[in-house]
Amino acid sequence: MARGWFRLILVIAAFASPASAASAAGAAGVIDPRFFIAGGTCAAISHGITTPIDVVKTRMQSNPDKYKSLLPATATIIKEEGAQALTKGLGPTLVGYGVEGALKFGIYEVSKPMVILAFKRLNNKLNRSGGAGMLPFLLASIMAGAVASLVLVPMESTRIRMVTDASFEGVGLLRGLGKLVDEAGLVQTLTVGLGAMLAKQVPYTFGKQVSFDVVAKFLYGILNNPSQATASLAETISKSVSPEFIKWTVSVLSAMVASVMACLMSQPGDVILTETYKGGEGDATKKRGLAEVSSTIYARNSDEGVALALSGFFTGLQARFLHVGMIITSQLVIYDLVKQLLGLPATGSH
Repeated sequence: MARGWFRLILVIAAFASPASAASAAGAAGVIDPRFFIAGGTCAAISHGITTPIDVVKTRMQSNPDKYKSLLPATATIIKEEGAQALTKGLGPTLVGYGVEGALKFGIYEVSKPMVILAFKRLNNKLNRSGGAGMLPFLLASIMAGAVASLVLVPMESTRIRMVTDASFEGVGLLRGLGKLVDEAGLVQTLTVGLGAMLAKQVPYTFGKQVSFDVVAKFLYGILNNPSQATASLAETISKSVSPEFIKWTVSVLSAMVASVMACLMSQPGDVILTETYKGGEGDATKKRGLAEVSSTIYARNSDEGVALALSGFFTGLQARFLHVGMIITSQLVIYDLVKQLLGLPATGSH
């Protein structure tokens, strides 16, 4: 599946020169599995441990009249359904995001140098100076987010129905998927809401992966190539702190920035996704497209002005800041640790 998404890069490279096309094709044949292993491990762990927060966030988005804010919503769920209700959807979360993380991190890391190489060759052929800026990172994150969305569609649909639909009470992952197939058919189950998933996952991937890359490189640049203003600080840090602690600190700080960026950029898509998949409104809900779902969310508060209408796309932001902050910070730190255990360099250090 991953190789098919590299065709875009090969086309760009082909315009540059035959040599660059050959180089890109050679890179496509070398897919380091360690990126995929590290990505799957960190995604499954980080999403699994934050499932209770995700349950509360999903309830707040699907029924904002009843679940108005984070702590009261949590208390209501525990009072009415018991504490075990906060683990609903754990199975689809672990499986879906484990596979999704493997593909997202792996494809991003493998395609990124290929895109950069293609743009360098293209610039040389056109006799242009300078780099491509953020464009290679953007293209790599779009490809990674798009592939991950294909995997997540049935898993996220099952998870949201398990959290919001009483008819899915006590249903496990396999039975939940079976119920969706019975209701809508195999093709519908695998593709419904793909536009909503892309609306969430593409900006989420860009905000997370690219921010983490850029901030980590910036921090390592200060430490490894300090300016006159920061030379004394960099020297003090290098003498008083171990290299391992520096790597850990850079990972945590970069991950925290990435969590904020990813949350803000993908919040509208997350609300659209919940509205697309939530149960209780009949088959028509499952068949609505991205534009129709977006119009529904906007119309809820449209009588009170544009600002309040648009605020509907940021419902549950408080819970999601906590949820996404915990997920991404823990995920990216775990990712860097697993990468280093597998013999790969820390993000931004090379």
